[in-house]
Amino acid sequence: MEFLGAGTVVTGASGGIGDALSRRFHALGARVVVSDVEASGIGALAAELNTTRPNSVLAVVADVASEQGNKELVASARQFLSQDGHSGIDLFFANAGVGSGTLLETTPEAEWNLAFNVNVHAHRWAAKYLLDDWLAAGRGYFCSTASAAGLLSQIGSIPYSVTKSAAVAFAESLSITYGDRGLRVSCLCPQGVNTNMLRQGDSPAVGLASNVVRAAGVVLEPEDVALFVSDAIENERFLILPHPQVAEFEQRKAADRDRWLTGMRKLQARVFGNS
Repeated sequence: MEFLGAGTVVTGASGGIGDALSRRFHALGARVVVSDVEASGIGALAAELNTTRPNSVLAVVADVASEQGNKELVASARQFLSQDGHSGIDLFFANAGVGSGTLLETTPEAEWNLAFNVNVHAHRWAAKYLLDDWLAAGRGYFCSTASAAGLLSQIGSIPYSVTKSAAVAFAESLSITYGDRGLRVSCLCPQGVNTNMLRQGDSPAVGLASNVVRAAGVVLEPEDVALFVSDAIENERFLILPHPQVAEFEQRKAADRDRWLTGMRKLQARVFGNS
């Protein structure tokens, strides 16, 4: 995919990976709609980027945890990105995510619902309102941010592992079902990235699990991830793994799942204790 002149949308754009992706795509010549549930971060980002290229970035406040929020985001982005004869939304990057939830017995239903709505259903709802135009044009690009946890699971948060695995499966299903009709799909599965989610976690358990990632010395800056992502999209690679060791871990898991599960239980015991 060519970024120059492309119409792109990035959710979860107020910080971290989303902010870095928006800046990178804009630097490559794309027009960008930046979206988040809060106005302040994306408003400042759009204002900054528009100083270098006027009217090239639009900030749209949207709650992607609801179908209506996704519908309105797609409509607003399509209107802005279709101005002056442009082609509309060429690339949609469903980057927004939450890391809430802990164990099965301690996670409230509301946190399960939030995790599914943001980490999975937001992707489905966005694709639902994008698909007709893309299939009619015979082209379109859907990207999502899942996680290495979607391939390998994560100790400390069952909802996070489950929903990120579902996000990977949804991206695979889009590619399988519509790839021969012009839809391109990529799925970003990073390990440790220096974002608020890693530094703080949305729960104490997620924060403790994040300590394991930081101690392993594999934490990347969001800007490094964005560079890796843009190259992957330009080359239309499906699975985007900025941490190469994730591919090795996935191969080990596939080769001997029982051994891998035993290893994960040992890691869990080291991090959280045996209680």
